[in-house]
Amino acid sequence: MRRFAQAIADPSSLPVGLPASLADALATAPDRYNIGKNGSATVLARDGDGSLVAADMRWGLIPRWSKQPSTPYTTVTARLERAAKSRIFAQAWQQRPCVVALTGYYKWDRQRRPPWPLFVQRTDGLALLAAGLWEHWAGEDGEEIDSFTVLTAPNPGIPAPLTPDGPVFIDAPVAMAWLSGALHTPAALQAQAYTPPLEAYPVSRAFRDPARDDYTLLEPVDPAAEGPDSSPAAGDGDGLDDEDGAD
Repeated sequence: MRRFAQAIADPSSLPVGLPASLADALATAPDRYNIGKNGSATVLARDGDGSLVAADMRWGLIPRWSKQPSTPYTTVTARLERAAKSRIFAQAWQQRPCVVALTGYYKWDRQRRPPWPLFVQRTDGLALLAAGLWEHWAGEDGEEIDSFTVLTAPNPGIPAPLTPDGPVFIDAPVAMAWLSGALHTPAALQAQAYTPPLEAYPVSRAFRDPARDDYTLLEPVDPAAEGPDSSPAAGDGDGLDDEDGAD
């Protein structure tokens, strides 16, 4: 997973069980159809005083100890089984869980030649909730950035022909438990993970252009009718490389 959409029409588009204040915040957040590395998304987390908030954060976790607001690794995702002991993610695991609401995400069908992007979403049209981690980074020059990563794991619920691996999806009650810090280990979170029925359909390769951000990116296409790929190659990863970040 290297790109996703977050466009929540109204609170009824979210799974039942989130506090009304958070559901309203997600529904009124800007619609974003092409969030990639270093892009902004609205993330559910606990503030410094312990209150639940919906805050804009940068995708791609920056460790608190990093000297620069970047890493040589891809940190948009983190493997669930390794995150708790990872040099990059361990502190965030201990202190800063978060939840990311997704309309859906882009993933490449590698069985097709050439590979073709599919958009993965719930069959019932509701948003997906994914478990993540967030971090607050402060630079010596006073710059401050809140950033996040999405936890991933093997997931047989991902529809074929896609690789059965993806975000750690959770339902709303588990999302609240995760945000409260009640799920301390990867095994505890994995045991509570829930993937609703999903579907995947072909979309245009235009999402590879990071400048594109509109609802037409989610429209189904017929790959056989599409011409050569004229969209610019994204410099921040376009979803074709699904390897997760280093530890």
